[in-house]
Amino acid sequence: MSTSENNATITTDSVKSPVADKRVIVTGAAGGIGAALATELIARGARVVLADVSPAVTDTAASLDSPAESGSSAEDAASAHAWVGDVSSVAGIDDLIAFADDRLGGVDMYFANAGIIGPAGLGDSDGDWDAIIDVNLRAHIRAAQALIPRWQKSGSGYFVATASAAGLLTQIGSAAYSVTKHASVGFAEWLSLTYRDDGIRASVIAPMGVDTDLLRDSGADGPAQSAVTEAGTVLTPEAVATVALDAVEAEQFLILPHPEVLDMYRMKGSDYDRWLKGMSRYQNRLNEANRLNEETTHAGND
Repeated sequence: MSTSENNATITTDSVKSPVADKRVIVTGAAGGIGAALATELIARGARVVLADVSPAVTDTAASLDSPAESGSSAEDAASAHAWVGDVSSVAGIDDLIAFADDRLGGVDMYFANAGIIGPAGLGDSDGDWDAIIDVNLRAHIRAAQALIPRWQKSGSGYFVATASAAGLLTQIGSAAYSVTKHASVGFAEWLSLTYRDDGIRASVIAPMGVDTDLLRDSGADGPAQSAVTEAGTVLTPEAVATVALDAVEAEQFLILPHPEVLDMYRMKGSDYDRWLKGMSRYQNRLNEANRLNEETTHAGND
């Protein structure tokens, strides 16, 4: 081999993505951020199990394999596999990981991305809170309980949680969403510092507005949605996935697709009482704007 050929080989190898050849699970992957994360992971050379309670995840996964891969007789040669089930339950997590073991031969990275918006206000019952706590928090805990021991034995592993800027700031209009996203950030933080010496890494993604069904489910034109859409640019899931994977490759813990969230977080920490009073005034303004909008709409329908 000539010197120039050898240098070319070294250059090519040096730009190989750190997630290349990784065996990855992404939950909430039928659409939105989850599907975008899976797409970006596969583009960087990873093999992925896309998990979702929606059967639509099957079509999403099928669209991510090239014709050659999809037509292969060896199913484990595919870069995308679909699993349909409930990732918030212990049985679901166990089944998902067993599926990944079978299809991928193991799990190197876990993206706990599934999430729901939950009830407005304080909610009406324990059931309202149980559902969102299971999906937005306990699903993360249950996955970590299953994966951390095996990652400790192998000396490596990566856990990535999709939280929200609401987990650093708050979510106007929804106590349950705000509380569970704060808990998601706190849990990922604890994982990061506790298992670092075991070779295990953790990151948390905390975006503001992203153009997904979750944003639309927060209530069209309501205060909760307005609080998000007014605060900054509503990003595409693809933009969030690119930022997130770049940060994961750099082993960055706090991933902020909206960089301005860091300034908001610092402002909150610098004078908590002032921040709370300001947020209360902001909430009142949004509520008044929503009331006027409803009155205008009602008058127009008379």
